[in-house]
Amino acid sequence: MFCRLQTPVLKHEMRHYLSTMKAYQANIINAIALIAMGLWGYLSESAELRSMTALIPVIFGAILLPMTPGIKSENKIIAHIAVTLTLLLLIMLIAMPLRARLAAQDSAGTIRVLIMIATCTFAMISFIQSFIAARKARKATGT
Repeated sequence: MFCRLQTPVLKHEMRHYLSTMKAYQANIINAIALIAMGLWGYLSESAELRSMTALIPVIFGAILLPMTPGIKSENKIIAHIAVTLTLLLLIMLIAMPLRARLAAQDSAGTIRVLIMIATCTFAMISFIQSFIAARKARKATGT
């Protein structure tokens, strides 16, 4: 009963937190999740079964993480490269690893892929919100 009473409050706080998060913060969370989940997936397999493709999210995370200062300073080129890479990885995660983990009935692998899909989706939403806010700000100032 206690948890049930707290749920609406927690949902409201979570929505507020997520709606006020900056794109660079979402990028950090996404990059760290990609690196952590990718390494976990790679290292959880036995040495003879390890696939280098499991390191693709790690590589994307390693590329996205250093872009954070550029995203924070609202560098359009860096932000657009980051959003493009994030979208590309999101499509790749849905197309291949998710299907493969579901077909293999690998629950831990499915959870890892779903976490990466969730963080990529969240980062995409944050990027889009920041692009809309920047456009509104430019229109308001007339530049």
